Amino acid sequence: MSKAKKIAEPIILITNDDGVTAPGIKALTEAMKGLGKVYVVAPDKPQSGMGHAITIGHPLRLSKLHVIEGVETFSCSGTPVDCVKLAVDIVLHRKPDICISGINHGANHSINVIYSGTMSAALEASIEGIPSIGFSLLDYSIDADFSAAKIYAREIVEFVLKNKNLDKHLCLNVNIPAVETKLIKGIKVCKQAYAKYEEKFDERKDPHGRRYYWLTGEFKNFDKAKDTDVWALKNNYVSVVPVQFDLTHYELKTKLEKKLSS
Repeated sequence: MSKAKKIAEPIILITNDDGVTAPGIKALTEAMKGLGKVYVVAPDKPQSGMGHAITIGHPLRLSKLHVIEGVETFSCSGTPVDCVKLAVDIVLHRKPDICISGINHGANHSINVIYSGTMSAALEASIEGIPSIGFSLLDYSIDADFSAAKIYAREIVEFVLKNKNLDKHLCLNVNIPAVETKLIKGIKVCKQAYAKYEEKFDERKDPHGRRYYWLTGEFKNFDKAKDTDVWALKNNYVSVVPVQFDLTHYELKTKLEKKLSS
């Protein structure tokens, strides 16, 4: 009788936009122990707000580090999206079974998903048909408590690994409220809220009298529905928003086809 074929453990790629030494990526790596073979490829410095930027004007550098015990870890001189591309082509020489990004220090709900390097890394994997998840904790502090985030990250990753046929380009945007684990009520699958920053630039002068500017703003939520990520987080739920890279406005497309197409 032939021996049963051993099932290969899943390959888990982890990246982020806060940098390879950020506490959030270490917490996420710890949360994945036992779920598969973990590789970390992340920026060598913070890349928050980079969106889906890629490096095309100068070469990229990839360096192997020994900062996370038992995990092959690489720092990349480029953006979060560069990290995913290099990981697939140079480090793994194959597509991983899942790509997870984070845990981001700070929210990536509502409009933030457009600017987020965390979510752009996840979306890059999604484009390549790799199931992906971006995780964010609503705490910008370097001393943030990732206890609850680790629990829910593991639960959601396990779910995706067990349900690989949900969607060819599955990508989830997960945000965790910054409260004690016992205060979190559970998980809510949501839509992205229509909420954004009312921005302005704070003008200042340097010692030489030259003007410079700091981007500031106030967060405004224009969406009062109870099925949004902003509502869920405000009410101590973990929000899960399925996102996609297809930006087509299908309802408007239908209207324009009737009035504009010739």
